[in-house]
Amino acid sequence: MQADSTIYKCSKTGISMFKWIKGLFKKNDFKALMAQGAVIVDVRTPEEYKGGHIKQSVNIPLSQLAEKLNKLPKNKPVITVCRSGARSGSAKNMLIAKGYAAYNGGPWNMLEKKIAS
Repeated sequence: MQADSTIYKCSKTGISMFKWIKGLFKKNDFKALMAQGAVIVDVRTPEEYKGGHIKQSVNIPLSQLAEKLNKLPKNKPVITVCRSGARSGSAKNMLIAKGYAAYNGGPWNMLEKKIAS
């Protein structure tokens, strides 16, 4: 009887763990967010930004984001981007903690393709 209940608990935990992992890879509809008036924030350095960026994005480096939150509207979605998706992930978490509806757009050049097609 003990083995049966242990297997049940493990399989039950496995299912919830699977749902949690699946949630990490939830796909956002960035086109829909743009239609809602989303603001794209590129958190790379100004030098990186000058090397190429999404036309309608605003450049606020991650190191300055906390002090420049007043430049971002709280009533619109905010999509963060960078070179690889790591800094934009940190920026998204910071914005969510401050009450913004924020989404990690990942690499800027990939998001550019997603919202253009």
